Amino acid sequence: MPDEETLRQHPEFTQVVLDVNRSLKRFPPGIPYEQRVALQDQLTNLILRVITKYPHLRYYQGYHDVAVTFLLVVGEELSFRIMERLSTDHLRDCMEPTMEKTSHLLNYIYPLIHRLHPRLCQYLEQSGVGTMFCLPWFLTWFGHSLNHYKDVVRLYDFFLATHPLTPLYLSAVIVVHRQEEIFTTDCDMASIHCLLSQIPDDLPFQTLIEETLDLFEKFPPISVENEVIERTNKEREQRKAEEAVRLAKRRHREVGLKWQIQRYLPTSRTQLILIAMSVALGLYTYLRGDSDHPFPAR
Repeated sequence: MPDEETLRQHPEFTQVVLDVNRSLKRFPPGIPYEQRVALQDQLTNLILRVITKYPHLRYYQGYHDVAVTFLLVVGEELSFRIMERLSTDHLRDCMEPTMEKTSHLLNYIYPLIHRLHPRLCQYLEQSGVGTMFCLPWFLTWFGHSLNHYKDVVRLYDFFLATHPLTPLYLSAVIVVHRQEEIFTTDCDMASIHCLLSQIPDDLPFQTLIEETLDLFEKFPPISVENEVIERTNKEREQRKAEEAVRLAKRRHREVGLKWQIQRYLPTSRTQLILIAMSVALGLYTYLRGDSDHPFPAR
């Protein structure tokens, strides 16, 4: 095991510490200060041990929400073994240098919602809400979004025993479960995102878990994969188009600025001499005026 000094030299050390210090709500309420600090130190070391051992894995904000759940249940050593396995399996795509693979996986949610409720899927698509509302659900296995510890550990048991994409299947089931709320919310991105990003505390998770298993059995990932690829390709083309527009606007501004500068620059040596003479004459007049009036008038 690397010593503490080695762990502190990891490039992600500062970010990990910041995230761990912000995770107070994940610790048991009323825990003594000394015990909380000790757990935070253990959590920091746990995370750094994993990403130090596997340097190709990139820490992401939300990883600490997963790690702290196991730390509180099984302690530092066993939670390290669990996080080591998850990081090289279930969470591997989330720990890539870019968000490309994670964004691709999030696109599973719409084909799944469409299988359960086509009209709801159309409403969400029309709002333009996208998939970012369920990003924290997927990255943290709902650990960051749920307030009740018992719900978090119940879901973690479920996810450990099932396919890595199960959190997205549950996400689709939760969205469909909240259909009445969604249909009574204005069909725009801000309103729908605000609604969905907050998960109610009273969801019937046992029922939702059973529905998730049923959904996975009826529509395994392979059955919607082509639709997911199509959505990902469409998003990629849209980003390229938006980037092309941004580049075109920037070039237009640069050309306009260049034209404005050239408009006022001298175009010949004669003009340059005349400008220099004008500046010199103006400066001479100014200094001459100052010498004639050494004191300001009262």
